[in-house]
Amino acid sequence: MLTEESILSYLERTASAEPVPGGGSAAALNGALAAALVEMTARLTLGRKGFEAVRPEMERIAAAASGLRRRLAADIDRDADAYRGVMAAFRLPKGTAEEQAARERAIQDALRQAAEVPLRVAAAALELLELGAAVIARGTPIAASDGASGVFAARAAARAAAQNVRINASSLRDAPLRAELLAAAERIETQADAREAAALAGLRA
Repeated sequence: MLTEESILSYLERTASAEPVPGGGSAAALNGALAAALVEMTARLTLGRKGFEAVRPEMERIAAAASGLRRRLAADIDRDADAYRGVMAAFRLPKGTAEEQAARERAIQDALRQAAEVPLRVAAAALELLELGAAVIARGTPIAASDGASGVFAARAAARAAAQNVRINASSLRDAPLRAELLAAAERIETQADAREAAALAGLRA
């Protein structure tokens, strides 16, 4: 599993000529890092003098970010597995009409999976942008840069994941599903840009 490797090992794998892990897996990693930074900012606020009033909110944010962190960490491998499925489907035999039909079904199913995983990553990153805005605006200012780093990472995750949705969904033959996935990716990316701008507007000088 990629998540069991060292950071350096993961980077070496990503830098290699192998297609996995690629951009979708990296998007999930960015999202997991974003969640960790948002969670840290919330935890650094907890118990700090002068921030008693926001303790319930920071507890809620820390718990939510923790759940997203675990989910996105798992998506690092889920995305890689989904793309391996695409490659495996394209390698299926196609010597007969039956084999061609089975191969095409497998390819389409694999492409759907490869689009749905990054779509979930993008949606999780969108949630993190909202949580990041809250910790920047109401958390301790000593960790504002950490919260902002989480916001930057979340936006990168959302945009990269959305692009991976597009590349995989564009080859789907199911026109309604293709349109639905592409529209969702576009909507999330637009919302991510807006949420990043709103979050950074709350930075303290």
